[in-house]
Amino acid sequence: MLRGFYTAASGMISQQRQQEALANNIANINTPGYKADHTAIRAFPEMLIQEMGSKQIPVTHNVHLPIQNPIGSINTGVYLQETVPNFTQGDIRQTGISTDLALINGQVPDEAGSIFFTVQNAAGEVRYTTNGNFTVDGAGNLVTNQGYYVLDEAGNPIQTGGIEFTVTQDGMLQTMDQNTRLGLSYVVDVNQLVKEGDNLFSGEAVAVPGAATYQVQQGALEQSNVDSLQTMTQMMESYRLFETNQRVLRAYDESMGKAVSEIGRIG
Repeated sequence: MLRGFYTAASGMISQQRQQEALANNIANINTPGYKADHTAIRAFPEMLIQEMGSKQIPVTHNVHLPIQNPIGSINTGVYLQETVPNFTQGDIRQTGISTDLALINGQVPDEAGSIFFTVQNAAGEVRYTTNGNFTVDGAGNLVTNQGYYVLDEAGNPIQTGGIEFTVTQDGMLQTMDQNTRLGLSYVVDVNQLVKEGDNLFSGEAVAVPGAATYQVQQGALEQSNVDSLQTMTQMMESYRLFETNQRVLRAYDESMGKAVSEIGRIG
């Protein structure tokens, strides 16, 4: 009976964590470039149950062991194994704002490859993002909404001097004084990236290969790829599963209560 407690409890914990991931997707439905998280729920390893027979058989040194007849396997619950971002390209929305940039991926040499903007976080570390909702800070640098520097191909902050600049489709940022190429990075396998806060990813990246095609669109943003209807449906399903496991747990609790108060009563 105690095994049933653990099985139902693990189901409740898994659905609670899935609800958290789905709620985070809904909260970021309007975040440009946001990649929806998909959860993977996995069962614990199955155990083989055997019947302990009453007959005894003699073995070496007169040790007697019971006969064991296999009954079958039993599962001991589930757990949320991992959360994986979905890197499908989101819809492109025109904004008309010069500092907004949408990165549109075309053909890439690797099936799981993708191209990202390169930025520098508060700790000075290189990170990658698909959120092109940029702005210009007081010093004239192109930055993210969190104030992180957008980097050029040499890994340096991009100085624009203001919002009057033009970005070509191949990623060349042109001002009255100079031309600077945006620092775009190519990730061979996006599944190896680690999702961080502020819509940033960390991992290994290389220069964009010549075989890859892409387009930088100024005055536009890539929208979140969260499917609101599908996510709401998944949240309702997850809630129902949580309730089901809760009822099972309550039934086990009532059975244990009867075992203690009634079955164990003497006289």
